[in-house]
Amino acid sequence: MYTPEDIRRLTWQSRRGMLELDVLFVPFMEQAFADLREEDKDTFVELLACEDQDLFAWLTRRSKSEDVKLQAMVETILDRVQPA
Repeated sequence: MYTPEDIRRLTWQSRRGMLELDVLFVPFMEQAFADLREEDKDTFVELLACEDQDLFAWLTRRSKSEDVKLQAMVETILDRVQPA
């Protein structure tokens, strides 16, 4: 279970300093994180621990994560945040 303090901390961690990541992670935290299942929240936290270069490649679909759970979370983020 994620407390309000946990969510504030994760929102802060979502600000990566790379605009391309910030425009996906921050809105996702603000708009979608609370609606995720607990296991998906845990996967998002795992995703935040990844290197920015990897995240950028995955989120721009230049490559895919070898971890199926992480790749599924990438797709969830893109589906929820990117305009249709």
